[in-house]
Amino acid sequence: MQPKTYNEKCCPVEKTLELIGGKYKTLILWNLIGQTLRFSDLQKEINTATPRMLTKQLRELENDGLLKRKVYAVVPPKVEYSLTELGSSLRPILESMYQWGTDFLLQQGRKPCCSMKKLPSNE
Repeated sequence: MQPKTYNEKCCPVEKTLELIGGKYKTLILWNLIGQTLRFSDLQKEINTATPRMLTKQLRELENDGLLKRKVYAVVPPKVEYSLTELGSSLRPILESMYQWGTDFLLQQGRKPCCSMKKLPSNE
């Protein structure tokens, strides 16, 4: 049996962070939970991301199988993004991160102030 090399990602936490750790990836995933959005809609929600950076992060999430991109053959081009089943499975992780971060900020006497809003119940 060959030993694992350092470059192989076999740590579950490290692999998760690799997949969702981009600057805007969690915001993209969060905004796509339960809905399909166009690029312009995502840009409005994540207004600190440049179009180039948003495109890069969307491509990485698509390549990793977390979201799907649907292109319509119309002029002007229409592209929609939605989560795959794998991407949707991240919801509990993202909700836990949101809650932990909210609690931490409140303990520090700070109010959460980002584009992420509490998600509706998943029932």
